[in-house]
Amino acid sequence: MLELLDKNFSHTTFVFQGFPNLQKHHRLLALPFSLSYLSALLGNSLLIYVICSMKSLHSPMYLLICMLCVVDVFVVTAIIPNMLLGLLFNRDEISLAGCLTQMFVTHFLSSVESTLLLAMALDRYVAISQPLRYTEIIGPSMFVKLLLFTLVRSGSIMAMLVGLAGSLRFCGLNTIQHCYCDHMALVSLACGSTDSSRAAGLAVIICFVGVDIPVIFFSYMKILNVVLQAATAGEDRWKAFHTCGTHLIVMMCFYLVGSITFLSHNLNIPIPTDVNTFMGLMYILFPATVNPIIYGVRTKEIRNGFYRLFKLRAKKVLMVKVSPACKGKT
Repeated sequence: MLELLDKNFSHTTFVFQGFPNLQKHHRLLALPFSLSYLSALLGNSLLIYVICSMKSLHSPMYLLICMLCVVDVFVVTAIIPNMLLGLLFNRDEISLAGCLTQMFVTHFLSSVESTLLLAMALDRYVAISQPLRYTEIIGPSMFVKLLLFTLVRSGSIMAMLVGLAGSLRFCGLNTIQHCYCDHMALVSLACGSTDSSRAAGLAVIICFVGVDIPVIFFSYMKILNVVLQAATAGEDRWKAFHTCGTHLIVMMCFYLVGSITFLSHNLNIPIPTDVNTFMGLMYILFPATVNPIIYGVRTKEIRNGFYRLFKLRAKKVLMVKVSPACKGKT
């Protein structure tokens, strides 16, 4: 009877253990992650505010950047606050339902970010290679199609991924070697065959990394080629090369780190738990932290929009302060 119960038993609660070799320094670890989280929230929220407030920035490119910032805010919020509670107060437990929900939200938003990066690359390619037909090609209908494509592709694939993970039994250890519910970190704890889940994990990598990266790289190479041919001065050529190069480096870091963390369990790559956890967090935190700089601070139109908003707010504050003083004198 006990053997039958053991076979049918499955854990419904799990414990995170992301940095096992740094147990004594958990509270110290919380500091850099807290600062990174706050900077990601501040930078992305400010960029969203500037783009939404300035009508001159309501063009496809800037709306895509705004959507990217919204995704970054949600994805870091889905992971970091819960992780900080674990580091500071040892609140490391999570239910199976909560784990699957976090897994879906995290992977869904990451896949949406990948689609947005792809859309941004194609948008710039059309703007540079077909400037006269840009408004015809990139219009409201294209945005609706992009939204539907993103929701269908990301939603269906991630629902399948999470559904397969949720159908497994977990009768062994209930310790997740991560700071959040990564797909393979949970699947590796399952009893019985996990071939379907592992195959689904590989399919996700092929669908997003295998498709998105070549298209993004091809688009930027075409953009760079057109810009370099049009640029006459050496400074303009360097600026174009530097801009495209920076975008590609950030994107490659996002895809490379994400692929390694996603495949480390799947392909039995021997990566220490501390390193794998750190890479998994950087896969989420790094883009969310640097995207406001790459697409905001270094974009002239957005930078000018921020200055105009700041000056406008400063004038309003001065007017409010001056008005009571004038009334007092009269």
